[in-house]
Amino acid sequence: MKILVTGGTGYIGSHTVVELIEAGYEVEILDNLYNSQKSVLDTIEELTGVKPKFHEVDLRDAEALAGVFQDSNFDAVIHFAGLKAVGESVEKPLEYYENNVGSTINLLECMQEFGVHKIVFSSSATVYGEQDTPQYVETMTTGVTISSPYGWTKYFIERMLMDVAKSDPDFEVTILRYFNPVGAHPSGLLGENPNGKPNNLMPFVMKVATGEIPELSIFGNDYPTPDGTCLRDYIHVVDLAKGHLAALNHLQKGTQVYNLGSGKATSVLEIVKAFSEVSGRLLPHKIVARRAGDLPEFFADPSKAERDLDWKTELGIADAMRDTINYLQKSRGMEI
Repeated sequence: MKILVTGGTGYIGSHTVVELIEAGYEVEILDNLYNSQKSVLDTIEELTGVKPKFHEVDLRDAEALAGVFQDSNFDAVIHFAGLKAVGESVEKPLEYYENNVGSTINLLECMQEFGVHKIVFSSSATVYGEQDTPQYVETMTTGVTISSPYGWTKYFIERMLMDVAKSDPDFEVTILRYFNPVGAHPSGLLGENPNGKPNNLMPFVMKVATGEIPELSIFGNDYPTPDGTCLRDYIHVVDLAKGHLAALNHLQKGTQVYNLGSGKATSVLEIVKAFSEVSGRLLPHKIVARRAGDLPEFFADPSKAERDLDWKTELGIADAMRDTINYLQKSRGMEI
């Protein structure tokens, strides 16, 4: 099968491409390199022996996108491409709606035009919003308490995919809602390296560890949690990539929705402690005021994915810290 991976040079996309190639799939990548580097293609080749065909195309360019589909006979699409900074989306809502929702409309129109009916979509736990329980299951109502334009774009795309699948009985849609990706490829050659200011916890941890910033800011230590800091479900990026492979292998008519998470909650301070223990160095940090919109705790119920996809996480927090440190040392030439 030939798979088009949008956003395939990004953090999660590139790890998924590696898993796809190693599983025997033919892969082509489409990315505009807004938040990634073209050199990732060389890394993928080094890891797999295969350099995937690359299209430097923005999904908002409908004509260029049609050209990609015209030249290739794709069997399925895995859709990662999109802007993903929650705070930035609040500042630039129209940019997020145009980029994330508009580009997905172009993608779905191309898929219909060229007879591609299989898609795995990279969604997010943000579509759940704030719930009455910290453990999120797929049957919960979504789209009620979402707090950012980024979250709404994920919700709207989910709705579009569901509606397309209802209108076209040939469509096979799997939506993956995942939580907090961390870690790197165990080779140390592939990891998280976003352009510009980081948006998630681990890139900030990495910058502190390498001395780029003096200390990590922890937003609040007075939450109703064991150590007062927020609890989140952290999933190793390799486990997450394998989850996309499992979803692709189990596509079926209509729409399926799965959480991809560990099912365990880890606090910010526990992440700091784990990184310090694995690296052998104390990670400087300070407590600052709470950040608006942060929930005390949420984590996945991943039992449906384990049951239907035969998938579950195999790597833990210590593995993620080890692989992150290995990546910093091998690929970014940094001493920690």
